[in-house]
Amino acid sequence: MGKLILTGVDGNLGGQAADYLLEIAKPEQLIFTGYSPASLERYAAIGVETRVADFNVREGLEEVFEGGDAMALVSMPFVGVKRQRAHGNAIDAAKAAGVTKIVYTSLVNAADPTNPSVEKKDHAWTEQHIQEAGLDYIFLRNSQYAEAMITNYFTYVHTDGVLKNSQGDGLMAYISRKDCAKAVAYALCNTDLHHAIENINGPELMTIAQFIEIGNTATGNHVVYQEITDEENYQVFDAMGVPRTTDGVFQEGSEAPFSSDGMVTFAQAIREGKMDVFTDDFKKLTGDDPITVKYMFEHADEFQIGDRHSKDA
Repeated sequence: MGKLILTGVDGNLGGQAADYLLEIAKPEQLIFTGYSPASLERYAAIGVETRVADFNVREGLEEVFEGGDAMALVSMPFVGVKRQRAHGNAIDAAKAAGVTKIVYTSLVNAADPTNPSVEKKDHAWTEQHIQEAGLDYIFLRNSQYAEAMITNYFTYVHTDGVLKNSQGDGLMAYISRKDCAKAVAYALCNTDLHHAIENINGPELMTIAQFIEIGNTATGNHVVYQEITDEENYQVFDAMGVPRTTDGVFQEGSEAPFSSDGMVTFAQAIREGKMDVFTDDFKKLTGDDPITVKYMFEHADEFQIGDRHSKDA
């Protein structure tokens, strides 16, 4: 049997997935890839085979994936044609190298054509590309990272105490990025799931107002929620210096390391009920209960969104 390949170990999700994978698989079973040679050194030191990979460039990728049987493709952080091209390069090269199965980190309700999220378009495209390539797959359709909204919550703790966005009373089963990473590790090692779609959700559906109230109870702060329009939401991010698209310039240390197009259309999708997916797929996959929002707020320093990690073409 070939080795298990994990991509993007120099990123937030990929790095956490690497740590979980090393708990359930032997180093000699693994191949880790990343953009940065320095980020791979600690894995090489413990016996993991490591390879530098830039998915923006198709040439040489087949050699990166040689010897692999299954691959976890951690989605790129940029949005649009650029991401689709990078994902297509990785998928095509993996197939050519003999990889037979891809675990892909997707998004809840990715295949719904009425979902307005610009993010989901790339995920739907990638899922379809994997299927059309004739590969076995596990699509991990993740709910929104709770870390993003916890970081956002504290932004308003330090300002006027009014968290403003346009998701209204829409429901979301917020999931920790740590749990999404754990799902990647367990899915990559799973030999029973084939052509599977797993919804990786947190333990309960809630509105953003309920999310904030949990935060207030856990931290003693007094943030309130104010619903605004989508256009007003863009203006909030404009004032923070957040680029509208991932072609823009990202500020180092930004508390919103995403494009506002992605965040505003994501809020719209939540408001319109396109993200209210709730299952127990995470527990079935990993054997563990997902981390609660209450716990994450009680240990908030461990659940911040962190810096943006990417190498855009």
